[in-house]
Amino acid sequence: MKQVCGLSNLTSIELGNNSISGLIPSTIGTLSRLSFLNLSFNYFEGEIPPEIGQLSELQYLNLSSNSLNGAIPYQISNLQKVTYLDLGVNFLTDSPDWSKFSGMPMLTYLNLYLNEFVLEFPGFIPHCKNLTFLDLSQNSFTGKIPELVFTNLGKLEYLNLTNNQFEGPLSSNISNLSKIKHLRVDHNKFNGSIPESIGLMSDLEILVLFNNSFEGSIPSSLGQLWKLRTLDLRMNSLNSSIPSEIGFCANLTFVAFAVNQLSGELPLSLSNLTKLSELGLSDNSLSGEISPSLISNWTEMTSLQLQNNLFSGKIPSEIGLLRKLKLLFLYNNTLSGFIPSEIGNLKDLGKLDLSVNHLCGPIPATVGNLTNLLTLKLFSNRLNGTLPPTIGNMSSLQVIDLNINHLYGEVPEAVSYLTELVVISPLAEVVAFVVSLALACTRTIPESRPTMRFVSQELSAKTQACLSEPFSTITNKKPTELQK
Repeated sequence: MKQVCGLSNLTSIELGNNSISGLIPSTIGTLSRLSFLNLSFNYFEGEIPPEIGQLSELQYLNLSSNSLNGAIPYQISNLQKVTYLDLGVNFLTDSPDWSKFSGMPMLTYLNLYLNEFVLEFPGFIPHCKNLTFLDLSQNSFTGKIPELVFTNLGKLEYLNLTNNQFEGPLSSNISNLSKIKHLRVDHNKFNGSIPESIGLMSDLEILVLFNNSFEGSIPSSLGQLWKLRTLDLRMNSLNSSIPSEIGFCANLTFVAFAVNQLSGELPLSLSNLTKLSELGLSDNSLSGEISPSLISNWTEMTSLQLQNNLFSGKIPSEIGLLRKLKLLFLYNNTLSGFIPSEIGNLKDLGKLDLSVNHLCGPIPATVGNLTNLLTLKLFSNRLNGTLPPTIGNMSSLQVIDLNINHLYGEVPEAVSYLTELVVISPLAEVVAFVVSLALACTRTIPESRPTMRFVSQELSAKTQACLSEPFSTITNKKPTELQK
């Protein structure tokens, strides 16, 4: 690198994506004609030399993805012609005094992602008024967002503050960022309500407020964001119903409201979200029935998670229209009725969990069509009848749990075809034991057969968890009277 710095007429250095190591030499400041400098994705270490601030013609500076450490020298803000500045993915720390930095009027792109900053929002940034891209994510910045961010940075199109320690409410002046397309402030300590004015950010495509302490209502003004594709409000303290206006955001593909305190029924306007691919509403207090009109329009859905709520009624047969589903979680609600046979249409399904509900009737034979299913959990319901022989067609199945139901009869021989099983429910383990014990009783050499006392003792011990009363008290009862 020192040899390169001796070439005083250089205007461009492109050394990105190599394996160059060592220090960035202070003599780099002698390259007075340099307009482009890319040293990214190398192994440079040590501090950024203050002399870099002497490159008065520099327009592009990328030092990302190295092992640089220490404070960013304030002289870097002397680069008044720089439009692109990327210092991300290093070990850089806060400047002792951000106030020594001056605004960079030509800067449009600033990336400080994944470093070791721990102080407050850098004060020079709001004075970089031409910024369109700002990424401060994956640090430990603290304090509130300066009001000047919302009043000065009206050209921002991308703002990422993810994984810091920012706090306080979001300013109602956030709507001044009217050109913003991507807004990510997840994994911080923001609180207060989500400002209604957010609905005025009409170019917004991605809004991620996940894992903060926002409370109150989901703003109905979100319904004005017709370009919105991702809406993630998970893990907050929102305590309203889901506003029907969300149904106006017809371009949504990802909606996540899980782990809040939401209540009420699903608004039927959500049926307008025909592009929806992932819907996560788990761990709330949502109630009412799952409307067939909602289900029938969500034909692009790949993940539907409604678990840990208060949904009631039947699983609509229209669930079979969601042929792209890979994950269906409806567990821990109060759903009743039969498992619809149309569930067998979901041939891409990888995980199915309907456990801890009030479902009754037999397991539909059509589950055998789910040849890509890895996990099947139906435990803690009121299912009855025998296991369908078609279960043997589920060749990818690794986990099955049918515990605590009213199933009876023989285990189909086809179960032996499930060669990928690695976890089975306690009931299935008992079934496997009983089968092996029965085979032992049929050995051709009488001396090798287990005694009846041994058989009785082992059955009593092994089946205790799966029978309503001890084995010894039910030996004269009809099998159909058994509870499990």
